[in-house]
Amino acid sequence: MMVDKRHPDPSGSTAVPAVVPLYGFQPPVGTPYGLEVSTVEDFFAQHDDWPWNPPRPGRATFHYLIAVTEGELRHDVDHVMRTVTPGQWLWVRPGHVQCWHPPGAARGPFILFEPDVLRPDIARLLAPLTAHEAPAVLRPHPDDTAWLQQTALQLLDEHRALGRRPLDIHHALRRSLLESLLLRLADSPGIAPIGTATAHAGRADRYRRFLDALELHFRELHQAADYAELLGCSVRTLSRAAQDATGKGVRELIDERRLLEARRLLRGARWDARTVAVHLGFTDPANFGRFFRDRTGLTPAAFAAGESPILPPRSLC
Repeated sequence: MMVDKRHPDPSGSTAVPAVVPLYGFQPPVGTPYGLEVSTVEDFFAQHDDWPWNPPRPGRATFHYLIAVTEGELRHDVDHVMRTVTPGQWLWVRPGHVQCWHPPGAARGPFILFEPDVLRPDIARLLAPLTAHEAPAVLRPHPDDTAWLQQTALQLLDEHRALGRRPLDIHHALRRSLLESLLLRLADSPGIAPIGTATAHAGRADRYRRFLDALELHFRELHQAADYAELLGCSVRTLSRAAQDATGKGVRELIDERRLLEARRLLRGARWDARTVAVHLGFTDPANFGRFFRDRTGLTPAAFAAGESPILPPRSLC
């Protein structure tokens, strides 16, 4: 499989590492061009001790895309547990912190691919779907469910047909099937329609620049006006760009990014709440505690201890 099976702690300790490890694309020998296709059941059968026994958080440089056709799959994405049921798809994008759970009776195609396996023109069309902040669980239109699952199975069949036809044709077929699948998934509810970026190129560019600025400054800048000033536009203009891209306000996106970082530091890095509060620019740890509890239903200490939320958490994706 294209995952790094090395344990982060060479001593064999089961403690959560201080730094969430990053796994690169490592396909089996002979697998061409940054794309591998398997099934959930085969993946778990081939990896009986990694990375879910015991569960350990990790990140990857490639995409995980799983179609659930039977059973129920549970998977943590950025420290929020997702439950994926038949007809739904789980998408873990590069850089997301993820943690596996045993699959139980879950079945379905499992697609792993590097970002550059997509042709540039298709990648531009799929930007709303492949974006880091896009939903982790996709719920396609019912009319698309059977087509999507059948296409995923065709992709699996072609992947297993290595050696049946010339390698360049084999890869062209795999990539074509993957791109067709993703273009159809892009029509799922919650994904910006294909062509939105073209129709509103200026706003899309401004939103991308906002995300870049947010990633650099979310620890110290917490107001929409701060980012509007950085980007040389009005708050209203920036708000329109954010609404077009996500349907959310600028302040909500800022808070989501701070909350995501808090989750990563509390559970992944094992920082205490006071240190996280200072790191994220809260002047008072009590304010951080209220901020975190209002959005997750847990105190920072309870979340760090792995407790379940008292109230349904506000999803980040």
